[in-house]
Amino acid sequence: MERSILAAIDGSIYSKRALHYLATLFAGQPEVGIHLLSLVPAGSHPAGDGWMTEQEQMNAMPPAIRKQFLSQQQCVTGGIELFVRHGFAPGQIKETMRLSRGGIAREILHEARHGRHDALVIGRRGIGKLEEMILGSVSATLLEKSHDVPLWIIDGEVDSRRFLVPVDGTFHSLMAIDHLAFVLKDNPHAEITLFHSAAMLANRPEIKPGEFYRQWGKEWCDTHLSRPDSLFHAPRQLLIESGFPAERILWHQTRKGIDPSRQILRQALVKDFGTIVMGRRGGEISKGVFRGVSDRVLLMAEQVAIWIIG
Repeated sequence: MERSILAAIDGSIYSKRALHYLATLFAGQPEVGIHLLSLVPAGSHPAGDGWMTEQEQMNAMPPAIRKQFLSQQQCVTGGIELFVRHGFAPGQIKETMRLSRGGIAREILHEARHGRHDALVIGRRGIGKLEEMILGSVSATLLEKSHDVPLWIIDGEVDSRRFLVPVDGTFHSLMAIDHLAFVLKDNPHAEITLFHSAAMLANRPEIKPGEFYRQWGKEWCDTHLSRPDSLFHAPRQLLIESGFPAERILWHQTRKGIDPSRQILRQALVKDFGTIVMGRRGGEISKGVFRGVSDRVLLMAEQVAIWIIG
């Protein structure tokens, strides 16, 4: 497959909603592969030992672990059936299901990295967002650790294929566009809106041309990043060069508001965007519970998918 998406699922309704999102978004795209990963915590029980055969593991499982294993097995089977109903060929879908003796988040990230997947998808549980950030759920741990793997967090049942992409002229903002361009380059339904609010300028970091040169080359950067309209032109150019249709790239600018995270969420709610795509600076991981703009968006967002890149 040209693009590979890893979906970490656990048999919950939140995982099923994440699979629904992927099936809807990538229906009819044969170059997109989906890898379903299901890990069942085994703790210190010997059923998790790798030397045991699958049948021996099943026989050794305590009732509680066996029940969870069978539930997640049904989720994997149901997920495969869902993708087939949406037109996916069997060769586009892979599955891995096993008992886990270590940390779930650590094993998920190991698979995402070593499997060379282009994105990691998880469904977010319906607990309070502030509680989630503080208590260290799997999704919160992945958010903190997955700076080298784009993380897609799905909240609720998302059907809209309209994408909202905040842009502010920074390197991490353009990297989010670069990821989006690669993933959606031949998507027949997606629509992308580039969004900028004056509130985004409040804490804008210093622009370092060298970062852009290393990623896209000096000639491209001098051509597309030095124009008066480069804030929207450069992201649009990346999308068009990837093959995404120009007529499905829109942009919107506002001078309202003082908090960029609230402006982004307001746009997503009012205009029925299904996905928000955001770049993240590395320094945001040291800002505590409320962190940077991308983390505040995650903290408050509901019924939307959020892609975090960087």
